[in-house]
Parts: sequence; C-alpha cells; structure tokens
Amino acid sequence: MQGIGQSGLLIVAALTAPAGLAEEWLALPDIPPVPADNPQTNAKIELGKQLFFDPRFSSTGTVSCNSCHNLMAGGEDSRTTSMGVHGLAGPRNAPTVWNSAFHSVQFWDGRAGSLEEQAKGPVIAQVEMGMRSLDEAIARVRQIPGYVEQFRNVFGGENAVTVDNAAKAVAAFERTLVTPGSAYDRFAKGDESALNAQQQRGLKRFNELGCTGCHRPPAFSGPWLAGGFFVTFPFHDSPHVTQYKLRDDSGREAVTKDPADRHKYRVPTLRNVALGAPYFHNGAVPTLSEAVQVMAASQLGIKLNEADTADIVAFLGALTGPFPAMSLPRLPATPGVSIVPAN
Repeated sequence: MQGIGQSGLLIVAALTAPAGLAEEWLALPDIPPVPADNPQTNAKIELGKQLFFDPRFSSTGTVSCNSCHNLMAGGEDSRTTSMGVHGLAGPRNAPTVWNSAFHSVQFWDGRAGSLEEQAKGPVIAQVEMGMRSLDEAIARVRQIPGYVEQFRNVFGGENAVTVDNAAKAVAAFERTLVTPGSAYDRFAKGDESALNAQQQRGLKRFNELGCTGCHRPPAFSGPWLAGGFFVTFPFHDSPHVTQYKLRDDSGREAVTKDPADRHKYRVPTLRNVALGAPYFHNGAVPTLSEAVQVMAASQLGIKLNEADTADIVAFLGALTGPFPAMSLPRLPATPGVSIVPAN
C-alpha cells in the first residue's frame, strides 16, 4: 500500500471469480529465479542447509541463521527485534526468509542486491552473529573436515572453502524455501471454492484500495526491479505513527545517505503474513488486524471499518502456503576439540 489515496498505483481488474482474474493475479511459481552463476544442485543445497543451521560461525557459538529465521515456524523469530550474541537486540524486526528468493533486494533497507550478498551480512553484524570479519568466520569452516570435503565436492578445487562459496550454498538452500499452493494460489488457478466468501470480499477490497500498487502478486511484495522497489513508510500522519514510533528509523537513508530515501523500505512479502507477527520494520504492531488498520491510515490516509478489516485479514490468511517437509541437518563434527573460543 503506497501513500496514494484510494486510486492506487496499479489497480487490476475487479475480482469476482477465478475467470475474472486479470493476468497480473498469478499463482506463486514452484521455483524462484535462480542466477546463472549459482545453479541449484542437491549437494550445494544440503551444504547450505547445514551452514544455515550451524551456530558455530557466530562469535559465541550460540546464534545461527535459523535463530532469527526459524524455519520450523514462519521464518522469523516472533520477537519485536531479534536477539543476537550476548543477548544484544538489533534495531529491526527479522523478516521472514520464506519466499525471500522472490525479492529483488534483501533486508528492510535493500542494502543487499541478492541472497548471496545478504548471507554475508548477519555473520559480521555485532548485534547478530558478531564475528569480527568474514575471514575469521570462514577460517572456522576450514577447521571442520566434513565441511572442507563438502565444499570441494560442490565447488571443486583444493581451495573451495571461501566466503563467496559459503554464501552461494546458503543462498541455494534459501531458494528452496518457497510456499506455493496457498488457498489464493488455488483460486488463481481456477478453483473457485479455494477462497470462501469472506476471503473473496477481502481480495476485492485489497484490490480496490490499491494495496496491489506495492504488494503485487504473485509474491505480494514489490515489483521485480533492478536495484529494488522502495516506498516511504509511513506516508501519511496518523495516530499510529506516534503510537508505534514508525518514524524513529531513518530507513534506507542510513544506507544511501540520501535524504530522499528517508523512511523508505523494501516492500515485504505478504506470503504467510498471518504467521509473521509482530509487524513492520520495528516489530511494534502486535496483530495482523491492527497492521491492516495501520497501513490503511498511514499509507492510504483512510480509516477502515471493522468489516473491511476482517475481510482483508481473512484474505491475507489465504496467502499462507503449505511448508515443505524439512528435517534438521546433521552438522559435521570436530571430534575431540571445539572450534568455538572459550568465553
């Protein structure tokens, strides 16, 4: 929802049934975009999965990617802001990693242009995994024989254990974290019974208000643009802005140092949003119904009644997809020695 009033940015056709869906209302693909320089292989995906779950590459040996992006739940940690090493809390809410492969940029402020680039950031963030450098982190990987063997098998060569290759493996695994097959997806493919009457009303209202101007199908995130798609949030003044301190964060400006980017953010996906409370960049809004009202007031400049709010919330629930079966990986061991320094 961009701050443009009820006219919207990219309003698509009025929706009453699958046959009436405009071409833009697509189901989520089973496979996200994959870069040519990092093709998917089963061995690479398995390596990335192990690295994702392994806490030994944090300074204290206690925080992994999965600590803040819990794949056994909604892909985040249900906290207002995430807790890293030494109990330090970051400034922003952890976005879900599910379906992140459909974003054109990563992080709330879009500072990473790919999943590969994003995978490197948390390792050296002092309030996340807290390593002093990526070189120090990869040095730990090199101390684990099982990882060394896997890197050589996946990437080839004696010196296969590199930061870039580790990031490629994690990104390859993250590209498997997609949830097609939601009730909305089935509806978009022609199953008129997939959405109940309330969800269909919510879809129609979501469309009429212009929410699709920013949250575009099929990922219900920003359109795929080189360099990312960013919107100002909040756009309008409303009581919610003060209540939830929505302007305390400078947003993308902190990255670009350009005042024109103040309070701008990458548009998050609404896929599985019903599982992602609390909401927004600072995790200040506790419920989905309140988040919908905040967006209406602070982005569209309107006040939603209770019926419209309930209908939109019902539709957003229809964006929850089935999660693929996943088992926890067995991590390579270091028999007789620990690679994590003593506290």
